[in-house]
Amino acid sequence: MLYVIGLGLSDETDITVKGLEAVKKSERVYLEAYTSILTVGKEKLEDYYGKEVIVADREMVESESDAILANADQVDVSFLVVGDPYGATTHTDLVIRARELGIDVQVIHNASIMNAVGACGLQLYNFGQTISIVFFTDTWRPDSFYDRIKENADLGLHTLCLLDIKVKEQSIENMARGRKIYEPPRYMTVNQAVEQLLEIEDNRDSGVCTKDHLAIGCARIGTATQQIVAGTLQELLDVDFGGPLHSLVLIGKRMHEMEAIFIRDYAVNKESFDAVVKEKYQ
Repeated sequence: MLYVIGLGLSDETDITVKGLEAVKKSERVYLEAYTSILTVGKEKLEDYYGKEVIVADREMVESESDAILANADQVDVSFLVVGDPYGATTHTDLVIRARELGIDVQVIHNASIMNAVGACGLQLYNFGQTISIVFFTDTWRPDSFYDRIKENADLGLHTLCLLDIKVKEQSIENMARGRKIYEPPRYMTVNQAVEQLLEIEDNRDSGVCTKDHLAIGCARIGTATQQIVAGTLQELLDVDFGGPLHSLVLIGKRMHEMEAIFIRDYAVNKESFDAVVKEKYQ
């Protein structure tokens, strides 16, 4: 059996009882380590699970999946995913490959940012399409996700923005020269995401992500140090959200009165929050 197990959002204790039982009986245990991170390292997981944990980077999961799936039709293998197993398309691909090899698969779910974002006070059924914001470079400044934000905005729906992380990435030069030298990990902050959105808005000029648009910055949701701050995009530029992981929610025009009341407690400035809500959201 291949077990694909969600670890939740915080630390080694967030695994479900069902997931922990599967890990303990597995011959090999892999930890997917590039689409998200926990607040603890693999050593903590090993101590808690009583099993050796093999860190699986992007190259292993996408190019060497045969090693992960080897003899999984005869022994139990666990593949651990931060959040929920189906939070990233890579994990769907691994399940498809396992099925093609005749390997039984059991998915054990857990909390992910996709549902835990409800902690910010917005109702989950009022969210539209989720988008990802990647780091700009000097030569690549992608903005296709702006169209999805606009589609959500046109329907009055909220948009969850997942922010880029770079783990075990190579520079273009090292990649071209075939050198296995990796850049330090980078995690996009709410502030960087807002800066990029405002730049795109300047170019697109569609009124979707203006400086006075209300949004919510979320950091380390599901952990003991989670931080939630609401305000205009301009206000969020100056907020220190601390360490990773961050996400950003753009508030849609259909924000319910109860949502506004809940969110107000997180506002950078309650008076300005009230003024924007009155002007743009009622």
